[in-house]
Amino acid sequence: MGLTLSLRFCRRNNKTFLRIFMFLVLSCIPGRTNLCSNPSVSTPIDLPPSNPSDTRSSLDSLDLEGYISFHDVHNASKDFGNRYQLPPLAILHPRSVSDISTVMRHVGSTSNLTIAARGHGHSLQGQSLAHRGVVINMESLPSHDIKIYKGEEPYVDVSGGELWIDILRETLKHGLSPKSWTGYLHLTVGGTLSNAGISGQAFKHGPQINNVYQLDIVTGKGEVVTCSEKRNSELFHSVLGGLGQFGIITRARISLGPAPHKVKWIRVLYSDFSAFSRDQEHLISKENAFDYVEGFVIINRTDILNNWSSSFTPNDSTKASQFKSDGKTLYCLEVVKYFNSEEANSMNQETEKLLSELSCIPSTLFSSEVPYIEFLDRVNIAEMKLRAKGLWEVPHPWLNLLIPRSSIFDFATKVFNNIVTSNHNGPILIYPVNQSKWNKHTSLITPNEDIFYLVAFLPSAVPKPSGGNDLEYLLRQNQRVLDFCKEANMDVKQYLPHYETQREWRSHFGNRWETVAKRKHKYDPLAILAPGQRIFQRASSQVSPIQLL
Repeated sequence: MGLTLSLRFCRRNNKTFLRIFMFLVLSCIPGRTNLCSNPSVSTPIDLPPSNPSDTRSSLDSLDLEGYISFHDVHNASKDFGNRYQLPPLAILHPRSVSDISTVMRHVGSTSNLTIAARGHGHSLQGQSLAHRGVVINMESLPSHDIKIYKGEEPYVDVSGGELWIDILRETLKHGLSPKSWTGYLHLTVGGTLSNAGISGQAFKHGPQINNVYQLDIVTGKGEVVTCSEKRNSELFHSVLGGLGQFGIITRARISLGPAPHKVKWIRVLYSDFSAFSRDQEHLISKENAFDYVEGFVIINRTDILNNWSSSFTPNDSTKASQFKSDGKTLYCLEVVKYFNSEEANSMNQETEKLLSELSCIPSTLFSSEVPYIEFLDRVNIAEMKLRAKGLWEVPHPWLNLLIPRSSIFDFATKVFNNIVTSNHNGPILIYPVNQSKWNKHTSLITPNEDIFYLVAFLPSAVPKPSGGNDLEYLLRQNQRVLDFCKEANMDVKQYLPHYETQREWRSHFGNRWETVAKRKHKYDPLAILAPGQRIFQRASSQVSPIQLL
């Protein structure tokens, strides 16, 4: 026992000596970050690289419940977008929140490293990467069981590294589920709450960030803070939709509601965009209408209805077989009504009444009834098929835009008729949401209108038989869409935004930039967190932190 205690004492003294040594070395290094300058933020400035060997030894000396790895970093070098290869120096596999706090404090005081929290790595342009920094594998953080609390306002407490699909499976055992979702459930809680979490339920319940009661956060200073609307509310609102800039979400308390057993899933086509958007807006304005409202664009596709027949039943099979989509631009309204088995008759009557109010093409009406979980997890089925064909881990040059209602017709007319001439590479989603359902205090930036649309271009640059892929073509197409929005002076905001310069980020945040900068200075003064967003430069550990001029 005495020998063990002596070894521990010596190890801790060695750690202390190492930290003091690095502090003295780094204190001689000048450096600063200025929030009011406007350099390109693609690469850090004024910061000499740390000696990798010394830095590894320093990290390896930390007393953690989990562990740090330095070799198997391939998966943490890329993300779902699959366009960047940026290996980190190390990966932290935490077994406690204390591990995250310890590494954060250590990095802040002894090195020029940055830190990125990584869930399922579903970012698109390197946002979840930390080149030559430390990536935190949030899925290693233990969940300690998903804790469900029933009552008038039921909720579930979950780890920030928990997958939404696992939360759904567990809450369904109690007849409950979260109210708002993303289209893909194999993402972590911390990842979607750092962005927004938007899907067809958002018009009714707001995005996922509107359905959170409480968070546990590790700030960029290594502080562990519990926050909510009433407790440390500034940090609470900063982190929600905050792109990982102010802290790492380690626990979330999510609002729950009654879970239905089944859904009535309906698709119907339009040839006129005005009628399509008018009906969408009509449905999201009604009380007790559909529970999910989305839509997508179909450009120059053949046999659309035949493809639907494998999963949906046509309302009129004869007329459906006669419909031709070749060469047309069509708009599909997709709606869902939740119900339990004993409510089937009343649900069908309500659904028929709602459909009678629409100006769609009647012969294209298709429907299906499936279990609630099957509908919510529908994208995973497509993922499994693509993985089997080797077509999942390809570049995904996605572009997600939030477009004000006043501009949506001009946008659709130009983009869907002149810029995007086909969507064979992937779907184009389009649907409206109500601003009134969104909390304006979060960090998420949206157009300043009562109704705005999410338009999501979701292509995959799959390999061609002749070699190569369409990546460059798709990127140019995205840029043409963005250029058009800028030239038309539309108040368009990117969702899951990506910019290369701080000037562009200032434009994105608009009059909220100063608030964002001050909160960054308060909660992550050295700009350690989420370097892949390219918003702020990492500041030196031993100099004045981020400068507010």
